[in-house]
Amino acid sequence: MPLQNRVDPFGELIAKPARGLFMGNRGGRIHTDEQTLTSRRWASRQWICCVLDFKGRQREVWGRYYTELFFLDEPTALAAGHRPCFECRRKDAEHFAALFGGKGRRASAPAMDKVLHAERLDGKAKRTHRMPFGELPDGAFVSIDGEPYAVRGKRLLQWMPKRYDRSIARRRGTADVLTPLSIVRVLSRGYAPRWHSSAD
Repeated sequence: MPLQNRVDPFGELIAKPARGLFMGNRGGRIHTDEQTLTSRRWASRQWICCVLDFKGRQREVWGRYYTELFFLDEPTALAAGHRPCFECRRKDAEHFAALFGGKGRRASAPAMDKVLHAERLDGKAKRTHRMPFGELPDGAFVSIDGEPYAVRGKRLLQWMPKRYDRSIARRRGTADVLTPLSIVRVLSRGYAPRWHSSAD
């Protein structure tokens, strides 16, 4: 039985066997010794997205320390409100922080975490916002009839736990956006997230 450690674009933690391209955590441990989730869904405001392999480190998933989570790809992690890790993804994290701050100002990790925590949650629920479809950058996620779709050029790609599935034309009008507003701005300023191969 897979652990409930796969993150979907709504930020929900689901039990699926596929692991995806990235892992991460939400600032600490939110699982029990029996490898089930506690009632919490984060330990701190530090929600990060990490590489799967770093300096040959071997970890026991859901062991003594933090609760490892897994993402299909980086757009999925960003939609859920995770940012690049400054330890294992230093170059990406520095670029992300520079774009987050804007106008030549690099944002600090604590400052980003404070902003993102307010933007990704409405109480314990996912916070969404509205934007015109035409203004959304590649890598942003929207919800259509309760299903997550990623913006990719002129198309919208339906997210599934193992891959992107069907593709539809980018719509007109206003979108229900899952990706936090500050991350949408980072994407608009040129941050290029790493996609799952099924998005090509």
